[in-house]
Amino acid sequence: MSISPSSSAQAAREGVARRLRDLRRNADLTVTELASLCHWHHAKTSRIENARTPPSPADIRAWCRATGADDEVQDLIAASQDAESLYREWRQRVRSGLRRLQDSYVELYRSTDVLRVYSPVVVPGLLQTEGYARALLSANARLLGVPDDADEAAAARLRRSRIIHEQGHRFVMVVEEAVLHYRLGDADAMAAQLGHLLTAGALPAVSFGIIPMSTRERTLWPQETFDIHDDTLVSVELVSAEVNVTQPSEISLYLKTFEQLRGMAVYGAEARALILRAIEALD
Repeated sequence: MSISPSSSAQAAREGVARRLRDLRRNADLTVTELASLCHWHHAKTSRIENARTPPSPADIRAWCRATGADDEVQDLIAASQDAESLYREWRQRVRSGLRRLQDSYVELYRSTDVLRVYSPVVVPGLLQTEGYARALLSANARLLGVPDDADEAAAARLRRSRIIHEQGHRFVMVVEEAVLHYRLGDADAMAAQLGHLLTAGALPAVSFGIIPMSTRERTLWPQETFDIHDDTLVSVELVSAEVNVTQPSEISLYLKTFEQLRGMAVYGAEARALILRAIEALD
């Protein structure tokens, strides 16, 4: 894709940096003078103004005090924290385990009318069975070097999945066929997961499509895993972090991408045939 999924976060950081730079200039202070008043090296001022270093709340308070803009403190701290929330490292979010991370998404899902999900490598979280989720989350904990609370996290993920049965929501999910063949857990866990997909795809609120590996002349190659919440937020999963995209131009690009991927998928009987083939391949 031509737009970096982290550009929303960077644009938000640059917005905070620009406001701080304007405060310094309006106070008629040089970079060195402001650094002296704040009791830090002038290079730090440059890094903050160029959005290379995010300012801490203490930095913002010192900056506003030096520029006579104490009334800007709370707004700037909130803006800076919002900017940093757009790019969130997994290790920082799961230091004490993965269960709390599962619970943190419940309100976001409940506030979403239409959730679009594209996954090229694993079954979407809302359609995962407990055994499959446990294997996936345990592997993630080992990769990130955090406490392995996969049992509790998998149970929390299943509780979160109940949103699929609540009224007022629609779920449009697309996966690559390879997802059906990547084994997580033992054969029994994988068979249970594939069997669940046979029924989950028939739920009234769920559209579940599979892009066959045999698709000829793909209009788009496999992309990173992403969720689109209505038309206001895109969450992109990277190895190291979750990137939350909020810029309208980027969201439009993800919506266009999703529609192209969805157009290559098969549904209903054709999708079930692919799942049954994957079940047979477990033997």
